Amino acid sequence: MSRAVVMRFGRRVAGAAVLAGIVLTGTAKAQDADLVRRGAYLKQAADCEVCHTKPGGVPFAGGRAFDLPGIGTLYAPNITPDAETGIGRYTDAQFDSAVRRGVGPGWRHLYPVMPYTSYAKMTAEDVRAIRAYLMSLRPVHAPAPANRVRFPYNIRMAMIGWNLLYRPSGPLSDDPGRSAAWNRGRYLVEAAGHCGECHTPRTMLQALSMTKSYAGATIDGWLAYNISSDVDSGIGAWSDQQLTAYLSTGHADGRGTAVGPMADVVSHSLRFLTPEDVAAMVTYLRSLPARRSDETIGVVSPETLAQLAPIHSNGSRLFAGACAGCHLTDGHGRQVDFAALWGARSLGEIDGRNLVRTMVEGGTLQTVHGAMVMPAFGPEYRNQDLADIANYAISHFGNREGHVTARDVAVARGAGSP
Repeated sequence: MSRAVVMRFGRRVAGAAVLAGIVLTGTAKAQDADLVRRGAYLKQAADCEVCHTKPGGVPFAGGRAFDLPGIGTLYAPNITPDAETGIGRYTDAQFDSAVRRGVGPGWRHLYPVMPYTSYAKMTAEDVRAIRAYLMSLRPVHAPAPANRVRFPYNIRMAMIGWNLLYRPSGPLSDDPGRSAAWNRGRYLVEAAGHCGECHTPRTMLQALSMTKSYAGATIDGWLAYNISSDVDSGIGAWSDQQLTAYLSTGHADGRGTAVGPMADVVSHSLRFLTPEDVAAMVTYLRSLPARRSDETIGVVSPETLAQLAPIHSNGSRLFAGACAGCHLTDGHGRQVDFAALWGARSLGEIDGRNLVRTMVEGGTLQTVHGAMVMPAFGPEYRNQDLADIANYAISHFGNREGHVTARDVAVARGAGSP
């Protein structure tokens, strides 16, 4: 073979190698882009943004406070790719360990306010995709405030024993005896969506109760409702259409509108899920064992209601002046169904916990039609005024006897006296 032929052959080989490199690089970039897109969807299913964003802060930059009664205050860390204060230096293995095992770099054990006991049921591939998405974000330098944790909970090494007792060993395996929709729904509810972390009460050791799973719990002063299949106190009487609407929009006719933390979950997570995934969640929720809870009581007679909330009561007058503009005096809501009061879960609580918090703090629910805003009641309304409005609404629209006091409103406002 002549030297000229060898040189031409060599150039062709080199050219082919360069072309192969371009193809491989393009394939790798496409795979990375697919991984980021998948991670973007999964981070919504896992609701990462809500917990890792403080009010008014940069998304995912951390700083949100979690007040745990008897334990202290914990702050969500920065999970943007900042190298100093975020996860910029985390490897895939370190990120997976923090998310699914509750152990960060340097053998730093996390507290279960981070729902790693639920994320432990996720697959490693899904967690890697979430990290790929987070690493695509703009880095934000935002150190989280120091946690303020009381003794003995400030002894992080104690979490080693806690994890041995309560952390699942690995991801969920499909149940061959169940449908694909049920298995997908279980993965979204139990693992990625970690619904039990709020809707299940905790034991003295802060583990989720096995005997009261999904029976409702109090989280940061809000009542996360019973979502078991119990007909009276759970969602057993809800239709599939109502469940689907509530999960995907935050409102279900005859059942009310999401408020408080649940409004955040709908706004930043559930409303972005595909119709197939929402349907799968409904399928799984339908299969949850019924757990009885006492968040509501039976309806009272019309005669009793008439005595509880007479038409000229202070609560009815205040409601007509302050609330009827949006909710209407008949409670059907003006212009949008989201303002309807009939059947609202918060009006079925006789102590009005969520109702009072909503009145005091207001709230926002993001929908495909824009933001639905409930304005907060200002200081011009006395605590007794708000208690009167709450009790009137509970009796008039919830058919129950409201037990809200001025003291309850004062506590919700963070004050000490009516």
